[in-house]
Amino acid sequence: MSWLPSNDPVLGDVSTCDALDLTIVPRTRDLGDGFAVRRALPHGRRQMVGPFIFFDHFGPVQFMAGRGMDVRPHPHIGLATVTYLFDGSIMHRDSEGNIQEIQPGAMNLMTAGRGIAHSERTPDVQRRDGQKMLGLQSWIALPQASEEIAPSFQHYAAESLPTVRDSGFTARIIAGSAFGATSPVSMVSPWFYTEVTAQAGTSLPLDPDHEERAIYVVDGEIEIANERYEGPRLLIFRPGDRITATATKPTRMMFLGGDALEGPRHIWWNFVSSSKERIEQAKQDWKTGRFAAVPQEHGFIPLPE
Repeated sequence: MSWLPSNDPVLGDVSTCDALDLTIVPRTRDLGDGFAVRRALPHGRRQMVGPFIFFDHFGPVQFMAGRGMDVRPHPHIGLATVTYLFDGSIMHRDSEGNIQEIQPGAMNLMTAGRGIAHSERTPDVQRRDGQKMLGLQSWIALPQASEEIAPSFQHYAAESLPTVRDSGFTARIIAGSAFGATSPVSMVSPWFYTEVTAQAGTSLPLDPDHEERAIYVVDGEIEIANERYEGPRLLIFRPGDRITATATKPTRMMFLGGDALEGPRHIWWNFVSSSKERIEQAKQDWKTGRFAAVPQEHGFIPLPE
């Protein structure tokens, strides 16, 4: 996915929940063919939650036969992308030679580091037959000491990620640790990401194990401190407090967060860095073709003017 600045999402009402720092109702944008994207981060009052600096919720959208998503090759630096699907498939190709069909429930972490280019397209079979798509893409800003590490890609199928099941809920640990289980995904800073599905009446803890935490309600509704929050909505909490979220109807949500980075980041288009000069260099590198090419791709997204 790509990013350009636009109007901030509308703020919700934090009301009586003292532990709730900020509520973001993501803005909706139609990227064509009815492909809806809701963007929660970055926000004018909150750039990051832990290292999460970008949070997009795309779909649900039904692509008819012969149609699909086509995000041409584009560059990244200074971040890692997490693509997570609930429905549909995406074919990932990147300039390191990785080619991977991304399917629902799988963890796909592309670390850009000093620079990578990639494309995201509907696979051939799904384009022929049509498909429904629903998913999330997040960007994880890298610590300053790791911003220039070598690019890499990790893929873990849904069945290889730890899943915790108990009365009324299921949790898949995508990254980090939650509910007593730990994901096998390697990370360069402490953060966590968990998909939780809960039946109505189920209460779940969001423990204060990490400095910064949030819940993204994908669909459904939860109650916290006698206040109800319907999806889609990003709830950001203050450090240290124990949070209990109760599903008031069948709900799908993401628990996320991590340790705060050592300072804010500059973000321009698809580039994230602690240095403005590094972003200017990345602009020129993409404009002049110094990023490596993506296999089996010929076009690209030009640098925005």
